[in-house]
Amino acid sequence: MQGNRNILFLIIGALVVGVGVLGYNLYQEKKEPQGLQINLGKDGLKIENK
Repeated sequence: MQGNRNILFLIIGALVVGVGVLGYNLYQEKKEPQGLQINLGKDGLKIENK
């Protein structure tokens, strides 16, 4: 019985870590990029420092 309990805790811990990693990746993806941004459109070349 003790072995099943340890496996359950291991699975729950892995799920918590997985959710944390996915949340961090989503945060990084939504965050505004820093540095120099260069856009080329119909208005011409636009360079912005972020």
